[in-house]
Amino acid sequence: MIHPDQPDWHDVRGLGRAEAAARLREEGCNELPGSRHRSLFALILEVLREPMLLLLVAAAGIYFVLGDAREAAVLLASVLGVMALTLYQEQRTERVLEALRELSSPRALVVRDGELVRIAGREVVRGDIVLLGEGDRVPADAVVLAQRNLVLDESLLTGESTPVHKRARTAGEATSPPPRPGGDDLPYVWSGTLVVQGSALVEVTATGPRSELGRIGKSLQSLSAEPSPLQRQTRVLVRSFALAGLGLCVLLVLAHGLLRDGWLAGLLAGITLAMAILPEEIPVVLTVFLALGAWRLSRRHVLARRAAAVETLGAASVLCVDKTGTLTLNRMRVHSLVVGEASFRIPTEGGAALPVVFAPLLEHAMLACEPEPVDPMERTLHESGRRYLASDRRFADWTLQQAYPLTRTRRAVALVWTRPEGGGVVAAKGAPEAIAALCRLDPAATSALLAKVEALAAQGLRVLGVAKAEVAGNGPWPEDPCDFAFRLLGLVAFVDPLRPTVPAAIAECKAAGIRVVMITGDYPGTALAIAREAGLDAGAVLTGEALDALDEPALRAQLARVSVFARVVPEQKLRLVEAFKAMGEVVAMTGDGVNDAPALKSAHIGIAMGQRGTDVAREAAALVLLDDDFSTIVEAVRLGRRIDDNLRKAMAYILAVHVPTAGMALLPVLLGWPVLFFPIHVAFLEFVIDPACSIVFEAEPAEDDLMRRPPRPARRPLFGRRILALSLLQGLGMFVLTLIVYALGLHQGEGQARALAFTTLVVGNLALILTNRSWAHTLPATLGRRNAALWWVVGGTLLALALALALPALRGLFRFAMPTPSALALAVVAGLAGIAWFEAFKWLHRRNPDRPGTRAA
Repeated sequence: MIHPDQPDWHDVRGLGRAEAAARLREEGCNELPGSRHRSLFALILEVLREPMLLLLVAAAGIYFVLGDAREAAVLLASVLGVMALTLYQEQRTERVLEALRELSSPRALVVRDGELVRIAGREVVRGDIVLLGEGDRVPADAVVLAQRNLVLDESLLTGESTPVHKRARTAGEATSPPPRPGGDDLPYVWSGTLVVQGSALVEVTATGPRSELGRIGKSLQSLSAEPSPLQRQTRVLVRSFALAGLGLCVLLVLAHGLLRDGWLAGLLAGITLAMAILPEEIPVVLTVFLALGAWRLSRRHVLARRAAAVETLGAASVLCVDKTGTLTLNRMRVHSLVVGEASFRIPTEGGAALPVVFAPLLEHAMLACEPEPVDPMERTLHESGRRYLASDRRFADWTLQQAYPLTRTRRAVALVWTRPEGGGVVAAKGAPEAIAALCRLDPAATSALLAKVEALAAQGLRVLGVAKAEVAGNGPWPEDPCDFAFRLLGLVAFVDPLRPTVPAAIAECKAAGIRVVMITGDYPGTALAIAREAGLDAGAVLTGEALDALDEPALRAQLARVSVFARVVPEQKLRLVEAFKAMGEVVAMTGDGVNDAPALKSAHIGIAMGQRGTDVAREAAALVLLDDDFSTIVEAVRLGRRIDDNLRKAMAYILAVHVPTAGMALLPVLLGWPVLFFPIHVAFLEFVIDPACSIVFEAEPAEDDLMRRPPRPARRPLFGRRILALSLLQGLGMFVLTLIVYALGLHQGEGQARALAFTTLVVGNLALILTNRSWAHTLPATLGRRNAALWWVVGGTLLALALALALPALRGLFRFAMPTPSALALAVVAGLAGIAWFEAFKWLHRRNPDRPGTRAA
């Protein structure tokens, strides 16, 4: 059964794999002009613009002016060290982003060596034979070899919103397309345009920069994405700290210059304070966390197309999911056939021959399917036909003349077939009530039919009605299939087993305070049966027809108690999303079709199906589910909560650690004491802070109660007043103890005081890392958690501190004097004691859970 305008792709050999690879090397990848990634040189230029490095270079210049070449050389060496560390982090992030770009590249279905294969869109080459279907994004400029009802949206290139129809190229017609896209009845398609209806077989004529889209690619690349709420929050925070730091630096320079008559030394002290107070790690942490978070999601079969989705996952409170393929396995199998009062159960394997009375039903159910079906339901109908009907071969020379697709008002499809000897049939299949309407059944017959459907649906079966109409001649065909004289043939029931992982995943969502809502186009009885089997709160069901009859207040009242929506068309999903959002929920919505795109775009977290979804749905979504499995969505939420939790811990640590560093750079000067910090000391601390906040906290395992907490309120910022207060209190406690140790050490001399205070601060810094690993568990409880990066940072820091204290050359560089063992022990104890109050706070909370929590979430 083939359409005359659509040759079987099996008859097309396409390019050979070797030839395609050679063209890819010769002509380049099929992508827009311009660099897809930053080169090493570009990364170095970006790193050199970092404020911390600029301050270090300025400090080195001042040391040269003061004649201290050794100190200047050490600071310049520190610049190289910081550059190396930053470049490592940047390149790691860039590699992750490049891998994600490869994953998110649009896919194309091509014929290579006579086989149908799906490849990345960037690997399409000139001469490739590409199969296009509804919802696909055209991967390259091409000429249409064959098509069926092909309609494209070319507004990306033309600005015209009206879709245009396409035809196949005629013999002798030019291969190269006209200068400009647009216009009906052309045999050409252009890269980036969208198939909104039909299918086609096309041959690629131009790729990448040679395509029409490539010629305007530079203007498209100039468009920048709007910053996310989290990025705006961090910019405000960094800007506030920078302004406060600038004011304090000016104050310190003036104080040092006026009180000590040393303006160059005052400028050096001001630079040191600026280095100590500037939280330049925050943008780095944000980039690293979101990039690595997206990479971790991809390893769990979830592609994050937008960074904002990673930060929003932790706040998801409603998951709106489809039934077929998401909650179920999407392995449709014909379960039974019903004709009148008779029924036939299809055995799983083998079994008796099909009774003759059921043959017309199965025959016309097959005829109502695509000739080369992709839909699992249509594939299983073809398989059943091949298994039971010897007569299916007699349809091989029939011609498909007309297709009437599913619409919002008619939930059935109808295909017109003609025979070589003349005449033909119209085969229709769809929702039983739609088929009843096509057959013009009276109310009594309709009620009897729907009673049978209810009985089947109560078993969790999906039910389709099938009808036929005889036609004479070869057209013209009416615009509406209702004009045909249809006769009801019977019902076909399908079984699609629930995924084994779904009940546990739904139970986990309930424990996490996340509501799961099923939205399906299936029959209400089928939806309720599957919902109950999955463990959903399925007390009632709301149909799409009933939904349309509700105003907004009534709909919100229904949403508060209904979790199963049946007979819903894609356009109604958008209304449900908007209603949930109006109720203050953070909504995740799954979808796969072209018409699902508005709902996916509107949802806080749009989730497209990677296996059965269209390109349009994937482009509209923030996440793409590569395995279409509901339990994978729950895994993504769990990981999103972990990323959200660890990001808060990292931010809390950054804010806390800058308090004692900045305080000890400022207060001794204002008190008239010897200067504690010089740029070399702050550079040393940066080598601890940078990897700790961007690598250690990112790798921190999830808290054990992560999925037993309610979702984070949507309007609560990532680091609100409470986190700021607790973080600043941690830093303040460390600052007070360091100041006390410094004051006591001054009785033993400036060098020993500096060594003791610096030791206190370094040990306190490590203590802040350890205590902020969890805001719920005390430090001893977290020591057993696996985090290799943590122990590399702790071990490396303690080794470097020991060398700075023990080696005379390093002691001179850091202006240290060797402290006595007892004084050193005091400094270590003081560094650890700075977090004692917070550890006691966590312990008291665990003893009395009714007190306000200490979680960073």
